Amino acid sequence: MYNVKCKLEEGTIMVYEEDEFKGNKIVVLKRNEDDTYPFRFGYGKALLILEHIEDIKKFVKENKPKE
Repeated sequence: MYNVKCKLEEGTIMVYEEDEFKGNKIVVLKRNEDDTYPFRFGYGKALLILEHIEDIKKFVKENKPKE
């Protein structure tokens, strides 16, 4: 398993892992080490995300919660 931690602007630490599900490699994204419900996806959804990455960035920018 591959595990990477990265810091975000807000100072929180996100965790990236690679794992397997039914013999296929998947990506696991966690808000922190103890995240009970991580975001998991395989090759097909990874392609979909990459095809729409600019739309996702725009969505995040336009919908960032106000402090």
